[in-house]
Amino acid sequence: MSKDVTTISEEGFSATNEIREFETEIDATAEDAPDTLEALLAAYGSCYVPALRVGGQQRDVEDLGRIEIDVSGDLNDDDKLESISFDIRVEEDVDDEKGEAIIERAFELCKVHDALKDSLHADASFEGGAF
Repeated sequence: MSKDVTTISEEGFSATNEIREFETEIDATAEDAPDTLEALLAAYGSCYVPALRVGGQQRDVEDLGRIEIDVSGDLNDDDKLESISFDIRVEEDVDDEKGEAIIERAFELCKVHDALKDSLHADASFEGGAF
């Protein structure tokens, strides 16, 4: 099984991503849409939500209720992502010890977290004059 996305840019630094029957815009300049790093942070947070819910269930918290995650990405001097932090708030009253256990389990379950490993690198081919 694979996941497939087609990214199209007619000009400039903006791109349309076709994902099944959905389209999403990403603009590297952040003028017309979220930029690339904002899109990555949004995907990370969006993936972490279900991981938190399952992690909670696996740690005897049946329903965390409303979840809010403030995802922050700090940039280095080259405007590249240096670190990411999550500030997580949940509706359910969960003590710190159980909360830490849920967080750790959620990182184990989160597919975007797993994809951010050093060993994952895109193989690429290039075709000039294609259009």
